Amino acid sequence: MTSPRLSTPKKKQKKSSLRLTLSGAGLLIGIGSTAYLFLSQGQLFYRDLLTGANIIPSDALFAVSLTTDIKQWQKLQEFGTKETQAQVNQSLVQLRDRFLTNYGYNFEQDIQPWVGDEVTLAILAPQMNKPVSKPVSTIDNPGDSSQSMVMVLPVKNLQKAQTVFTQPKTLIQSKWIDRTYQGINIKQIEGQPGENLSAAFLDGKFLVITDNPQTAERAIEAYKNKTSLATIGGFADNFPKISGYQPLAQFYINIPNAAKIAATAPNRRLPAQVLAQLQNNQGLAGTVTLETEGLRIKGVSWLNPGSQRVLAVENQAGTMQNRVPAETLMMLSGGNLQRLWSEYVLTSQGNPLSPITPEQLRTGVKSLTTLDLERDLLSWMKGEFAVSIIPGTPKPGTSQDFRAALVFMVQAKERQLAETSIKQLDDVMKNQYQFQIQSTKVANKPVVNWISPFGTLTATHGWLDGNVAFLSIGAPVTDKILPQPSTALANNSTFQQTVPTEPNPTNGQFYIDVEQTAKNFPLPRLLPQQQTLLAATRSIGMTSAVSDNRSTRYDIFFTLKKGDR
Repeated sequence: MTSPRLSTPKKKQKKSSLRLTLSGAGLLIGIGSTAYLFLSQGQLFYRDLLTGANIIPSDALFAVSLTTDIKQWQKLQEFGTKETQAQVNQSLVQLRDRFLTNYGYNFEQDIQPWVGDEVTLAILAPQMNKPVSKPVSTIDNPGDSSQSMVMVLPVKNLQKAQTVFTQPKTLIQSKWIDRTYQGINIKQIEGQPGENLSAAFLDGKFLVITDNPQTAERAIEAYKNKTSLATIGGFADNFPKISGYQPLAQFYINIPNAAKIAATAPNRRLPAQVLAQLQNNQGLAGTVTLETEGLRIKGVSWLNPGSQRVLAVENQAGTMQNRVPAETLMMLSGGNLQRLWSEYVLTSQGNPLSPITPEQLRTGVKSLTTLDLERDLLSWMKGEFAVSIIPGTPKPGTSQDFRAALVFMVQAKERQLAETSIKQLDDVMKNQYQFQIQSTKVANKPVVNWISPFGTLTATHGWLDGNVAFLSIGAPVTDKILPQPSTALANNSTFQQTVPTEPNPTNGQFYIDVEQTAKNFPLPRLLPQQQTLLAATRSIGMTSAVSDNRSTRYDIFFTLKKGDR
């Protein structure tokens, strides 16, 4: 498929909606097609930050920096399917039309000769009930409280940039006017409602374009008063952790501000206690780079520096991939299941967006097993754990009731307490559900089988070396993990190519062989356009670690299929 030429002329259309632009940027991030480069000009202090971070107001909901290197976008087109390539193309065209074509500009002729290596697009939070400043008091609809946009273009060739700025193009039914705000000259186009584009030069280093006059003033204030994104709590400390050389894009999400906007959604309002918990979080940021086999995202999230909440620096995972076989389709591991549950309770209690509430899970476990989730089970699950999907091996001449097994492993810190709880579970399965409890051995290791009233082997549990308990539900796969896998997942070439080795030590990993899993099992829908994105993906891997008591690092890799360009 031919990649879009940014210079392609197009008939002027109405301004694209923010939702479309957001979905376009979200697509780029979702499949890893966002990028960031070091700022080659400007102040040294900002070189490891998002381009324009010293201009974008601190209350920005979202910001993404995209490379202007056409070769990188052409390289991106080597990956994926025709559908994903078309979605990326559509997103780029929407951005081009909104800020360039609709105003008579051509990227290759008017912008590329002077622009830097990247441009940044930011979406600002609406300012409700803010008095309109005097310089724009005559503009129609000055009290618009909708979300607004800022685009920051670093200047590589000042002379050519000034030519474009001082000699703007004029469209039918529109006119440019000049005004000054805090000593900065602003060129503003007045035309049809909703098309009041503004542009301003800042110190000859940046051209700032906004979609309304008030936003232009907010950007100038942020730059002059040092109230920009670069000064927000934790931003300057954490963003450099993920900076890289010539990636495709970088992004930033303001979690508490985004939560406030989400709280206004009529069908999914967030309760006050959930909003209060989200205020403890501050930012989520990532850098995406193109590699030979796919896309890598380096991410970081951090807490609000003023919050009382702190993170436990406890990176004790990284061995479970040696306990499951090479053909494992999916594995999710972590360092401390009890602590993970505590954090989930903290952020999910009363949250309508949570897949399942803590109280529902507690009640469900109690109803099914008579056990108390926290007292009888999680109390001893303080070590590394993993949840895996392992395919079964059909035996000739026999029918197979399950194609795979769900295998849970957890390191017990108090084995005696664990054995007591497991014995209680056996009694429940026997007395309440009439399962046959069968003690046997696999590879000379004692295990217990749960056999249903219909004679089907439903589950097996036992102990691995190192006080690691396991429970396998579904297809019989115990011989694949006892005494140990003949070839472990850690030695699988796809796993090695997909799951990042950094950060190390780690507090958790995730791996899924998308191609093989999708062939055998339906995957739950978590994202818009998920099926299209997964069709372009071979496998996904992630490694995470707690960097310090206020930040967490993530490294994610997507191995992608390669198709027609």
